[in-house]
Amino acid sequence: MPITVTDELPAIAQLRHENVFVMPQSRASTQEIRPMRLAILNLMPNKVETEVQFIRLLANTPLQVNVDLLRLDTHRSSENSEQHLDMFYRYFSDVKEQNYDALIVTGAPLAHLEYDDVVYWQELQAFFDWAEHHVTSTLFSCWAAHAGLYHHYGLKRVLKEDKLCGVFKHHCYFDHGALTRGFDDEFLVPHSRYGHIDVDKINTCKDLVILAGSEKVGAYLIKNHSGSQVYITGHPEYDADTLQKEYLRDCEKMANAPQPENYFPENDTTKRPSKTWQSHAFLLFSNWLNYYVYQTTPYDINLVSQDVRTNNYAE
Repeated sequence: MPITVTDELPAIAQLRHENVFVMPQSRASTQEIRPMRLAILNLMPNKVETEVQFIRLLANTPLQVNVDLLRLDTHRSSENSEQHLDMFYRYFSDVKEQNYDALIVTGAPLAHLEYDDVVYWQELQAFFDWAEHHVTSTLFSCWAAHAGLYHHYGLKRVLKEDKLCGVFKHHCYFDHGALTRGFDDEFLVPHSRYGHIDVDKINTCKDLVILAGSEKVGAYLIKNHSGSQVYITGHPEYDADTLQKEYLRDCEKMANAPQPENYFPENDTTKRPSKTWQSHAFLLFSNWLNYYVYQTTPYDINLVSQDVRTNNYAE
């Protein structure tokens, strides 16, 4: 959250040089506050588990966030979750005329499908286009990050033969970035994917910047210049046992399924994994909600569609 100080305080210059958000009293005295409107487009089959994982992270800020759960009109989920969807989700067609301060697009278990072969791909493209004009900042997770980078920037993913699965070290590339503020120099994040987008190709896009990653996982945290789009290729929202569940499912499908790397204590699959990425996950979502949503979105939510922003966190 911002620190409010007198406008003439000499320390302001140094703090702003470090990209610390200091709010002058002249602005604080006129600041208007309202609840944030956030939507989650949940493309995962395990609806409730995914809801819990993301909402847990969203709740860890002082902000009041009103959450709408969304579904695509052309996406039919499993029969087990259809009743749940009817009770708690809204169709995309029902909110097309509305604006949101923030949006999360979850991953989807579609690793080996070409985008054009995804049943709801055309509607998802329309949804991405809608979000550009009706949402202040959108966060794309894992498969959705790859799909969003392909749709918005034409960046094609490469499908690897071996799955990148495990908990990996990452490095922060910007010391004073708003989104990475407070990150350790090294931090852990789970990954579970076959898709990969070449770092050099991302770097050719002048509107994109890679904020964090590693040689092993490639680009992990990417944003566009304005902060209206944030791409996360890993799974900071995962529970401690999520990769374990995925591993057990893989074992049912194939013999000698590879273990998630750096995950099971002493590589013993009978031992309970530790959640070593939780503090990073909370900080990432807190920074996003604060700097790219709350401090950026207009007080009049109707102005979101006019691309009116109170700040521009270019890094």
